[in-house]
Amino acid sequence: MGKKQKEHTGKQVTQEFIFQKKNYTFFFVGLAFIAIGFILMSGGGSDDPNVFNEDIYSFRRIRLAPTLVLIGLGIEIYAILLNPHKKKD
Repeated sequence: MGKKQKEHTGKQVTQEFIFQKKNYTFFFVGLAFIAIGFILMSGGGSDDPNVFNEDIYSFRRIRLAPTLVLIGLGIEIYAILLNPHKKKD
C-alpha cells in the first residue's frame, strides 16, 4: 500500500460546513412545529381509573397535533435536503 501524494496547485482549500444558516433556520422551525404538536397532544387523562374522560378524543388531540408533528417532520426533511450553495440562474 503506497502513500497518497497530493499535488500542490497553489490554491488554498477552504473547508465549509455542509449546512448553512438557512438550513438551521428550517431545522428550528421544524423542531418548533414538532414540539407544539407534542404539547397539544398531551393531557386529557383522568386521575381516577373508573372515570372515562371524553376529552381524549378532542379535535386538538386527534387531528391538529398529529398534523403539526407531520408538518414538522416534512420541514425537517426539507431542511436536510436544502442546498444553500445552489446558484440561481
